[in-house]
Amino acid sequence: MADCSEKRPGNIIYFSHGGGPLPILGDPSHAAMIAFMKELPRQLPKPEAVVVVSAHWEEPLPTIIGAEAPSLFYDYYGFPKEAYELQYPAPGAPRLAQTMQRALQEAGIASRIDERRGFDHGLFIPLKMMYPDADIPMTQLSLIRGLEPQQHIALGRALRSLADENILIIGSGFSFHNMRAFTWDSSNQEDPANDEFQEWLIDVCTGDYSSSEREEKLTAWTDAPHARYCHPREEHLLPLHVCLGMSGQKARLVFDDHILGKRAIALQFC
Repeated sequence: MADCSEKRPGNIIYFSHGGGPLPILGDPSHAAMIAFMKELPRQLPKPEAVVVVSAHWEEPLPTIIGAEAPSLFYDYYGFPKEAYELQYPAPGAPRLAQTMQRALQEAGIASRIDERRGFDHGLFIPLKMMYPDADIPMTQLSLIRGLEPQQHIALGRALRSLADENILIIGSGFSFHNMRAFTWDSSNQEDPANDEFQEWLIDVCTGDYSSSEREEKLTAWTDAPHARYCHPREEHLLPLHVCLGMSGQKARLVFDDHILGKRAIALQFC
């Protein structure tokens, strides 16, 4: 990434994690995403730890998984038996969780550590494709109930020091998340409304705006074209706000293709 220094080698990524366990089950509508996930680690230094901000976890306070060996939380329904037999025995990162809690405390943000919750599919589905050996310590950070955009930008800003370490930060969401609009097959349908929203996201995150301008635009994301069509509920978008707050810099587009028949993107920040 042209705008990244050696100290910040583009280790903050927001991506679309697909439909439940379908990428692992080889669903053809996820083919482009699967190829992207498998290739992505080759573009990055192997991290010493991974932090995932998952769209599938909301708490009253930002909460961090602190278990030594988190189990898996199969938070999807109606899939074949093998979807509930998947394993991803990555170690936890309890010391990192404590470091994150201290950073939040220093920023005046109350938080808690959960030593019992397991990894949800926002973590173990993409990471199983990226790092199948499951040998990197990992933790997960929740969203904040109420889903206020400014709170999530501030959450990322409070954790900005993590970007100076060899830690991979992943905002695991979906840049289009209207469950009724997905095709759920391998066909890609034209969707001008979604195209307009994706182009807006790309412009905001990769364009030549100041940090404050970028944050203002993402805070007011509902003003974007077709925002509520693409995100009837914003939990799959807000991991992007955390990534933006943590970076403070613009991103580059690293994925722009179709998942479940709808255009979706991934962005890599410094």
